[in-house]
Amino acid sequence: MKRIIHPVAGAVALLTIATFWLSTLATELFGSTASVIAVKTAIPWGFLHLVPALAAAGATGFSMVKGRKPHGLVKRKAARMPVIAANGVLVLIPAALFLASRSRAGNLDTWFYVVQLVELSAGAANITLLALNLRDGLRMKGRLRQYRNAA
Repeated sequence: MKRIIHPVAGAVALLTIATFWLSTLATELFGSTASVIAVKTAIPWGFLHLVPALAAAGATGFSMVKGRKPHGLVKRKAARMPVIAANGVLVLIPAALFLASRSRAGNLDTWFYVVQLVELSAGAANITLLALNLRDGLRMKGRLRQYRNAA
């Protein structure tokens, strides 16, 4: 069961964060103030399925290697997880709550956009790290070949 839950939960988490990030970027670049406010106030509600998905992916991943010393791709995936979690808990969640609060109040000022840039940067980092974990998981399952440069 873990071998089913882990990739599904990881994919849900990655797609959710990517949706938050792309929605934010699209509304900031092409949307109205009302659409920015709608996106920024909706994102915290997405935590209701993002946080359990991340927790399920992390818990099942760690339980699959329980009792063994991680090496190779497993070690790289495990090393990324604390960075992903810290980035989420220390930057992304507080930033999303701050931005939702500011946007609900109609206060899209300089601080809103400073925090917005921080959130987009941190979100891009988490998307990258989760995508690397996905890639390494696919390699571990033999569903993705590992190419080496012949240079």
